[in-house]
Amino acid sequence: MKKTVRPLLVVFAALTLVTGVAYPLVVTGVGQAVFPNQAHGSLILRDGKPVGSVLVGQNFSDPGHFWGRPSATSPAPYNAAASGGSNQGPLNPALVDAAKGRLDALRAADPSNTAQVPVELVSASASGLDPHISPAAAQYQLARVAAARKLPVDAVQALIAQHTTRPLLGVLGEPVVNVLQLNLALDAH
Repeated sequence: MKKTVRPLLVVFAALTLVTGVAYPLVVTGVGQAVFPNQAHGSLILRDGKPVGSVLVGQNFSDPGHFWGRPSATSPAPYNAAASGGSNQGPLNPALVDAAKGRLDALRAADPSNTAQVPVELVSASASGLDPHISPAAAQYQLARVAAARKLPVDAVQALIAQHTTRPLLGVLGEPVVNVLQLNLALDAH
């Protein structure tokens, strides 16, 4: 029995050290050396203090800020520890009610806006953490934000343009606007 157990324990200990200690340390070290910002959570700092991450949305609901895609996480929106969609199908009454509630809130915040509401402003993403909206969703909110902040529409339009990320190589992906970065630029304006 000892002849069998000892080699098993040695192999177990060696594999634990290699896969549980050495490999994670090497990967973490390489990540921090090559991609330091990403390895540390892509944090956005203001006055040396983190205010959020480029990768996780935040809940904005006042008229003077752009609103991001709704979050389906609980107990609080954009809770990274509870990442995941609602898993409600298109015929689920709860999903329909949630979308109607979000649509009503958008219409109430800007009653004069009769444009079609972009779908991502009333539907949560699969992760519930999406920090981006489409340029169309930003354009939909443009007049409301400019009026609430008493800023010229052209100035807010320029900020949207500055914070729109174009597709990689012009073809990979869609243009997106990071809501937190745009709102921080508005706050600094």
